[in-house]
Amino acid sequence: MTKGLRKGLTSYGDAGFSLFLRKAFIKAAGYSDDALDRPIVGITNTGSDYNPCHGNAPQLIEAVKRGVMLAGGMPMVFPTISIAESFAHPTSMFLRNLMAMDTEEMVRAQPMDAVVIIGGCDKTLPAQIMAAASVDLPTIVVPVGPMVVGHHKGEVLGACTDCRRLWGMHRAGEIDEEEIEVVNGRLAPSVGTCMVMGTASTMACITEALGLSLPMSASIPAPHAERIRSAEASGRRAAQLAVSGGPKPSELLTPAAFRNAAVVMQAIGGSTNGIIHLSAIANRTPHGFDLKMFDEIGRDVPVLVDLKPSGAHYMEHFHHAGGVPKLLKQLGSLIDGSAMTVAGQTLAEIAAGAEDVPGQDVIRPRDNPIKSEGSMAVLSGNLAPRGAIIKHAAASAKLMQHTGRAVVFESVEDMTNRIDDPDLDVTADDVLVLRNAGPKGAPGMPEAGYLPIPKKLGRQGVKDMVRISDARMSGTAFGTIVLHITPESAAGGPLALVRSGDQITLDVKARRIDLLVDDAELETRRQALGTAYEVERPSRGYARLFHDSVLQADEGCDFDFLVEKKT
Repeated sequence: MTKGLRKGLTSYGDAGFSLFLRKAFIKAAGYSDDALDRPIVGITNTGSDYNPCHGNAPQLIEAVKRGVMLAGGMPMVFPTISIAESFAHPTSMFLRNLMAMDTEEMVRAQPMDAVVIIGGCDKTLPAQIMAAASVDLPTIVVPVGPMVVGHHKGEVLGACTDCRRLWGMHRAGEIDEEEIEVVNGRLAPSVGTCMVMGTASTMACITEALGLSLPMSASIPAPHAERIRSAEASGRRAAQLAVSGGPKPSELLTPAAFRNAAVVMQAIGGSTNGIIHLSAIANRTPHGFDLKMFDEIGRDVPVLVDLKPSGAHYMEHFHHAGGVPKLLKQLGSLIDGSAMTVAGQTLAEIAAGAEDVPGQDVIRPRDNPIKSEGSMAVLSGNLAPRGAIIKHAAASAKLMQHTGRAVVFESVEDMTNRIDDPDLDVTADDVLVLRNAGPKGAPGMPEAGYLPIPKKLGRQGVKDMVRISDARMSGTAFGTIVLHITPESAAGGPLALVRSGDQITLDVKARRIDLLVDDAELETRRQALGTAYEVERPSRGYARLFHDSVLQADEGCDFDFLVEKKT
């Protein structure tokens, strides 16, 4: 097999000339023949002034390069696009597949024998791992790491669960303009990803559980020296992978690995976004991902990690308690310990080496869980024929079985314009419904599923209501919120047929979400609706590609031409 600088030669019709020209131009950067004869490790650069989550990327890149060179390899850094959650319009999810395509094609196009992918912000790790699964080059993942915690008036703060809680208090008139501005400067005290169990932390933990990163890499805080040492160790290991040729992602991303990732996602109180991303990654392999299996795991796997938004602590506390290796040890037989990792160890071996931290209460034993069931459930019913998700670990117990009157918003814009209208006909017992916020309808399936409590109810002390949509929700959010209703309304799903005043029943124990309208009436409404649910097709560019190709939430919202065809 061709390796190093000779790999993937540019086509000029003369392979010898292609290599000659490549070496001539790379020597312009000052490389010696000795350097160019070594195994090449590509390193992604997702640093951006728009992406403070990746603010430590330059340091991590230098550490990875050092590790590669210490092991005798040749590091080559290359850029890909960078997606920052709060800076991407219309939503970061809209751009995830673009980043996956960019990463995949740049890894394919440039000569490298292994690749180190550095990322962290919500959609970055999923996009990069989707790419890695498709390319199947030896890959090691270096998460950028979570922020350290902030403080305000003696209270520990974390972006962005406390962002939402305190903003809700501000909307309700409990925090004034001056104080909310002070809070704004204290919520994110360092570079790195959100320090709660949001999507970024969920995906970092899933990456470690899948065996694609070194032990403890998910939880080391972004500013800590340990994070830099982990990056150096990852570079060293990548150089070894470049020589040995494996293990490749195809050898690590097995059915057992995906099941382990699902177990960990349930046990950490993970982000609902993680289900979409894990589905997308799995569908880049021959194995796929079964939502029914995920729900069954949730009935058996307790929440063991006491982190916001499902618990009380933050990622740095999880790290000091032993991180993912300690969690794997506590999960015991619920994990398939024979699964191999990029570190060259099995998960069982990594769990056996987990640190024992006396007195820690962040990672609970199985006989003393935070919640007796996993953090998320998969619902079905006539409103969600192909499924919907609820993070019941972060919901209100009293609303787990609830029937209420629908209050329908046609779009995110409609919700924004009317949610705080004093004349809005709404009570605390109603069910807020948002449609046209799915993959096609929005487009890009924004994190709009966390519908705000109407201001007039917030001022009455209402903290939670049942809210349903075909949108997503930030992993940092909380509440009794049903998401990812599939098919979405813009694809003709039943959500398009709901009218204000209809009765909707949520029954989490029975795993149901139902519209209490008979089939004959729904068919009448469908006939009357015709094709009015369809959204206008964009005229050009990536938006058109997205509209024409994006799959539904249960399939990971990948593009239909990128998934692995199942036999």
